[in-house]
Amino acid sequence: MFKKPVEAKTQQRLSGADRKKLKRTVKERFPNASDADFDALLPPKAEITVAKFPNRVHVYGLEGDCPIFFDVDGRGNEVFPTVYALWKVPEMLPAFFLKGGEVSRFILGGADLMFPGIYIPEEGLPSFLAGEPWAVKVPGNPAPIAVGITTIRSTEALKAGLRGKALRILHYYRDSLWGLVEGHYVPNAGFLEDVVFENPSLSSTSQTSDLYESDALNDQENSIKNQEAGDGSDAIDASSDHDPASVAHTDLRDNIVEQAVVVDVDDLKLTKNVSTDKLNVEDQHSLSTDDIDALLDKCLLQALHTTVKDKDLPISGSTLWSSHVLPSRPSGLSLDIKKSSYKKLSKWLQSKSSAGLMSVKEDKHKKEVTLVSVNRNHPAYTSFKPEKRRVEKNEQTADHNTSEGRSCKVLEVVEIYKPSVHVNRIFASVGADAGKFYSASEASEVVFRYVEQENLVKPMDKSTVVLDAMLCDALYKGTVKKGSTYPTEIHKKELGSTFINRMQAHHRVTRGSESAVRKGALKTIQIMTERRQGNKKVTKLSGLESFLIDAETLASELQKKFACSTSVAELPGKKGHEVLVQGGVIDDLGRHLVEQYGIPKRYIEVFDKTKK
Repeated sequence: MFKKPVEAKTQQRLSGADRKKLKRTVKERFPNASDADFDALLPPKAEITVAKFPNRVHVYGLEGDCPIFFDVDGRGNEVFPTVYALWKVPEMLPAFFLKGGEVSRFILGGADLMFPGIYIPEEGLPSFLAGEPWAVKVPGNPAPIAVGITTIRSTEALKAGLRGKALRILHYYRDSLWGLVEGHYVPNAGFLEDVVFENPSLSSTSQTSDLYESDALNDQENSIKNQEAGDGSDAIDASSDHDPASVAHTDLRDNIVEQAVVVDVDDLKLTKNVSTDKLNVEDQHSLSTDDIDALLDKCLLQALHTTVKDKDLPISGSTLWSSHVLPSRPSGLSLDIKKSSYKKLSKWLQSKSSAGLMSVKEDKHKKEVTLVSVNRNHPAYTSFKPEKRRVEKNEQTADHNTSEGRSCKVLEVVEIYKPSVHVNRIFASVGADAGKFYSASEASEVVFRYVEQENLVKPMDKSTVVLDAMLCDALYKGTVKKGSTYPTEIHKKELGSTFINRMQAHHRVTRGSESAVRKGALKTIQIMTERRQGNKKVTKLSGLESFLIDAETLASELQKKFACSTSVAELPGKKGHEVLVQGGVIDDLGRHLVEQYGIPKRYIEVFDKTKK
């Protein structure tokens, strides 16, 4: 985003209202920081400026000082701290640690962060969702070197074998945003011109940075080679013409002692072996092309027996490879399609289609092959016996996914009410807290307690309540037309509902451990199908935020489920996002929301504009 120098179109001071809005936004977005931290970043009496750039990015900072925050779209929805802000408050964002300082050359060269370059602690990969802001750190150096946004959720990353892109880097040390002002600086001596190492003053952490450095460089280099070969696997996305990471690896190849690291994705425990001749990885170099082809076929049949279900079809070739074939490989062995006789994933899958094992479809526009169906009566399928160890692990994974899906289903929607100025005196009279929320039954109980306390029940008619001045004002003040008389009594059946209507309506939505309270009635989810140019159908989905559903995560699910392209856009002039799905999947989409997210049907509105 800030790889190339860009001049700001305008720069101006923020007004008082905009200052308050900015502080409110960053406090809500970064709950890990305290009020004292925000006062240190944005002092109350200091002038705050905003620089607006041609690409709609807004950069906020103190007048004459370094930039502190930047807004990606200029609308206040995607605000991120700069490295200057993180150097003052390092714990504002959670951080990924690199496998040694030399890996930082990739980031400073304009590349995104890949999973092979991340150090995984013994307790496992930290939990995160797609679209979350995270920082990047070097072991032994507390100052972050970059800021980015996650591209995938942690559970999906584990299923994919910790391959591909983890963090899309938005801003990093030594980019044009860092050099925006003349007063740019570095936080410690570990920050060099093109690489960041551990802080020399923190000698106790020096061993950490060397532990995985060589393995990280090898993995990152393999990612770049995969991207150049175009085999469908994810790789580092660098925009510079000359990749500094590859140069760094060449220079250091003879200087760094090779250390091999075997990552067991099932338990995420790292084992370091200094002697590489004992590793299965080295045995793999002696495998012939025929042996690798046989290993590919074995992993495919293992996946078709254990994890690939007919209900999940069709699935893309890249998903089949990363989520099913790779996890089925023997422990300690890596699998590279380029070392086989097929060279490309698409050719391998097409050869299996020609043999009758499966049916595939090629998308010439996306240049990808999709698995459509599996012939489970094929001799190769029926004669293969899957490994029991793999089956058990897959069953555990399926159970975990089922429990995770159930937790995703658990949705609770409760209508609650908050006392308003009309009824506050009633609550105060009976000693009830006017600052908390009440259910309908609890609110009705308050007004009946007042009736009992003041003895307002009509003696000759126990079903009628006589209104005194306070209760009459609470129920009718401001609603009776001028010249009309106020009621003097009310039936008990109408008292509760009339009293509740004078309170502020809210609703509480709870999904798992996440809960939110919003004012007003619960807004429904809207699903709309319409035609676009070329008589193509698209399905639009909005209102997800009301039910605590992440739009990016849902779009990723729908892309895999329907084998179609999806996108997420911000709704103009409104709060929230809209998911766009290619194709007329209005019925299937509604069913997915009900079954997977537990949305009651009464909260889903369907509009099909394609019907005449």
